[in-house]
Amino acid sequence: MTQENISADPIDGIDPNFVFDFQAYDDLEDGQRWSTWLSVEPLSRGPEPRPDWVVTSQGAIDTELGVLKTGKEADAFLIVRADPLFPEQEALMVAKRYRDSDHRSFHRAASYTEGRSVKRSRDERALKKNSTFGREVAKAEWANAEWNALVRCWNLGLPVPYPVQIDGTEILMEWIAVEDELGELETAPRLAQTRPERHVLEMWWDGLVEALATMVQAGLVHGDLSPYNILAQQDRLVIIDLPQIIDLVGNPLGFDFLLRDITNVAKWFQARGLEVDEQEVYADLMAHAF
Repeated sequence: MTQENISADPIDGIDPNFVFDFQAYDDLEDGQRWSTWLSVEPLSRGPEPRPDWVVTSQGAIDTELGVLKTGKEADAFLIVRADPLFPEQEALMVAKRYRDSDHRSFHRAASYTEGRSVKRSRDERALKKNSTFGREVAKAEWANAEWNALVRCWNLGLPVPYPVQIDGTEILMEWIAVEDELGELETAPRLAQTRPERHVLEMWWDGLVEALATMVQAGLVHGDLSPYNILAQQDRLVIIDLPQIIDLVGNPLGFDFLLRDITNVAKWFQARGLEVDEQEVYADLMAHAF
């Protein structure tokens, strides 16, 4: 072989369509995993058009940053999804992971699931028997219920976290954050933790009633709405925790749950000096329902 052949470009003459740059990624550390974006089915990814911050790179890595909240039904973790070769691609998200049936307790679960159907008869039988498999089915059903509720509510234009993806019993969603006094991001406070001025109270109440009206028009009821599952993000309220969402008409207790939701939040606003009438709001919402 001549010196000329040795120094020649090894890809010279190869069709450029078959040439690509290979860039190696470092091994993963504890608390990290490869992004599961491309490993889930298309219907398990968030609705389009997707926000610009959603990271879809195949080379992205999910890094767990810590626990945000522990609950009876699920635990929430803060994670960052980023591609180390493209630092500008980075998204902070909440990973909500549902617990198995032995470690969670949905309040009056049967009341919430009244009118719901399970796709496969095998799963329905397992649920009724409360077998080990049935408990796994139940866990997945609650995760799927919240995922479907988030997607539907987002498509309705409601103030809910953007649902990024679902993978088994884990839902990745938008992290609702605010800036602290030092300009650092932190999780938005729950409505119950806030002490807003009157003009903010009025703005929040109007936005919340508008959101409830949109839900009622679509035949939906949150079912467990309270100042503890509403986040305050500057000038808007964001509704969270939707696994028990109810069909207003399909569930025999739909209207009872709606009145309870309205009453729960109205009492909080009333306690802070805002004159609102839950019965009047309920009547107005009924006008939206029919």
